[in-house]
Amino acid sequence: MGAQQREYRAKIRSTASLERIFRAMELIATSRISKARQAVSSSTPYARAITRAVSAVATFSNVEHLLTTEKEQVRRAGVLVVTSDRGMAGAYSSNALKAAEELTKRLRDEGKDVVTYASGRKAVAFLRFRRRDIRAEWTGFSDSPRFEHAREIGERLVADFLADYEDGGIDEIHIVFTRFVSMVTQQPEVIRLLPLEVVEGDEPPAPEDVLPLYEFEPNAAEVLDALLPKYVDARIFNALLQASASELAARQRAMKSASDNAKELIRTYTRLANQARQAEITQEISEIVGGADALAGS
Repeated sequence: MGAQQREYRAKIRSTASLERIFRAMELIATSRISKARQAVSSSTPYARAITRAVSAVATFSNVEHLLTTEKEQVRRAGVLVVTSDRGMAGAYSSNALKAAEELTKRLRDEGKDVVTYASGRKAVAFLRFRRRDIRAEWTGFSDSPRFEHAREIGERLVADFLADYEDGGIDEIHIVFTRFVSMVTQQPEVIRLLPLEVVEGDEPPAPEDVLPLYEFEPNAAEVLDALLPKYVDARIFNALLQASASELAARQRAMKSASDNAKELIRTYTRLANQARQAEITQEISEIVGGADALAGS
């Protein structure tokens, strides 16, 4: 009985240590989530402004640009998967990877070769474990991305898209990331990044909004050349920020659940330890009474 008590006490100590770790990670994620959500909100006005500018150039000019022109034959597609660098975030990374696998299967069923780009150590580990080729990878900034990271990714994707097919060029590029909806809802999302699909949004403009009038100087073609790379970078940056907020929200929720489970486990072990102690005391009393009866009978 004494050994059983010691075993339960050891389990209580180890579980309490884990509970403190889970609680600390929950508090860290909670403190960072507000900053991540603010970053998503702050990037929205710029993304909307540059989207409207690109829409204006594409709509009110007859310029055809390589980044907006559909290729006659799509033979090779690229998929950028955005996941986390660290674990303990519940099903956050696995949901994004599942969506990427479904997209890859669909593209292959359409007869396209698929080239994969990975952002986040979880995506890199997932693809390497399955011996998949990774065209390029970026890690180390999943929970706090900066615009420089988005620019680096955008430059590589645009370069591969503009390259010839014989040189490894990509005919279309998709990005898989997790959109932050709320603290309890994060949804994996797939968008086609290139060729660009310039969409203003699902909601119509308000009646009081005055749509801007654009003049293109020196000409629409050069304006488009300058705007489109910035538009690609802004879209990638927004996806990275959405994924960062989703990762922190998923980690905060997962760590709270783990902390609550640890507390429940401590209560269970404490109850079992008390039962073992009571059983030991009862056994000792029975042995004393039995010994006294034996002495009295002799």
